Amino acid sequence: MREGSLDAPTRHPIAWQDEAFYDETALDVELRRVFDVCHGCRRCFNLCDSFPKLFDLIDESPREDVEHLASTDFKPVIDACTLCDICFMTKCPYVPPHEFNLDFPHLMLRARAIDHRNGETGFVDKRLAETDANGKLATVFSDFANMATREGSFARPIIQAVTGIDKRAHLPEFADMPLTKKAGALRPAPNPDAPAFGRKAVIYASCYGEFNDQTVGEAALKLLAHNGVDCRVEHPQCCGMPKFENGDLATVAGSAEAVAAFFAPLIDQGYDIVPLTTSCSLMLKFEWPLLLPDNASVKKLSDAAFDLSEYVVDLSKRHGLMPIAAMPSAIAVHFACHARAQNMGAKAVEMLKLIPEARPQVVERCSGHGGKWGIFKQNFDTAIRIGKPAARAIEKLKPDYVVSECPLAGPHLKQVLKAVDSDVMPERIGHPIEVMAKAYGL
Repeated sequence: MREGSLDAPTRHPIAWQDEAFYDETALDVELRRVFDVCHGCRRCFNLCDSFPKLFDLIDESPREDVEHLASTDFKPVIDACTLCDICFMTKCPYVPPHEFNLDFPHLMLRARAIDHRNGETGFVDKRLAETDANGKLATVFSDFANMATREGSFARPIIQAVTGIDKRAHLPEFADMPLTKKAGALRPAPNPDAPAFGRKAVIYASCYGEFNDQTVGEAALKLLAHNGVDCRVEHPQCCGMPKFENGDLATVAGSAEAVAAFFAPLIDQGYDIVPLTTSCSLMLKFEWPLLLPDNASVKKLSDAAFDLSEYVVDLSKRHGLMPIAAMPSAIAVHFACHARAQNMGAKAVEMLKLIPEARPQVVERCSGHGGKWGIFKQNFDTAIRIGKPAARAIEKLKPDYVVSECPLAGPHLKQVLKAVDSDVMPERIGHPIEVMAKAYGL
C-alpha cells in the first residue's frame, strides 16, 4: 500500500441504473468506511461545512469513533455537501486509483439519490431545480419578479417564511426576454481579418445566461466575433445541475440525452460547444459521461465542449487573438469551484494574462455560496462564514477588478466583502470575459 495518491485522480461511472446503488444497508457501510478514513486524515477540515460537521459529530460522541455513531446522525453531513468537488480534486490523497477509493462528493450524491427515490426531496428544492420553467415564467413577469425578490423588498420576509430562503440572500434578477430571442440582434458578424476566422461556436446559454444575467453572453458574443468566431446561441434545456444536487439522476440523464442529441448535428457541422457557466461545462464534460458512459452522443458532446475562458485560451494558442489594448490593472480572479473541478488549470487567469499589463491574481478559496444551498436560512450565515477567507484574500490584493467564473459566487462575494467591512467593494463581480471585452473596447 502506498501512502497518498501519486497518480492523477480518476472517477468511476455513477452506477445509478444498478439497483445495488440504492441499497441503504450498503450505503451505510460505505459511509462509515469513508467517514472513518476522513476521520483519520482531516485534510479537508477547512473546506465545506460537511467536514467540520463530521469531525464534530465524531469528537463529541461518547466513543469518539465512526463505528458507534447512529446512522441518523449522518444526514447533516450529507446535506452540507455542495458537490463542489474540491475535496476530490485538490485535497484528498485517497481518491481513485488509490486503493482506498474515496470519492466523497459522489458518495454524498448517492445518499441524496436514495433520499430522492424515497420521496424525501423537499418541495422547495424540487421547485428551485425547475430552472427552465421558472425562467420562462419569470421573464414574462420580470418587473414584478425582480421587485419581489430584491433584497430589502416587502416580499422577502414572506418568501423566507414560506420557502425558507433567507431574506438577506442575493437572488438573481430575471431578464425581460430570454437570451436566445435577443441573440439575432446581438450577434455581430465574425471578423474576417481575425486569425481564428473560420472557427464556429455554439454558445450554450445555460438557464442562468438564458433567463437571468445576460451580460456574460453579450460579452462572449462580441469578443468571439471580434476574434473571427461565427457564433450562435442555443438553449435546448437546462444541464440539470440543480436536479443533480437533489439526487434526481434519472431526470439529469434524460436531460443529458436530449441536449446531446440536440447538439450532435451541430458538432458534426464543425461547431464547438461553449457553455456560459462553469457548472454547465462541468456537467457536459465530466458528470454526464459518468452518468451515461455508453452514450455516443454524450461522449461526442463532452469532447466538443469548452469552458468559456478555456475556449478563448484555445483560440489564442491555436490561432492567435486580435491585438488587445493595454490595461494596467490588478484583477482578483476568484477560482470558482466548478472551474477547478474541470481539472484544466486556472484558465481565467491564463486568459486575462493575454491583456498587456494586466495583473490577474488567483483567489483559490471558496465563495461559500454552494449553488442553492447557500440561500436557505439555515445555511446563509455559514455560507458567509465560509466565504470570508476568499473575501479577505481579495481585500489584500486591493484589485481594480474582481471577477469569478461562477455567476452565483460573484454577488455572494459582494455580500461577504460587506460582512468583513472590506474597503474593496466592486460595483459588479462578473465573469472574466467581461474584462477581456472591456480591454478590447467592445
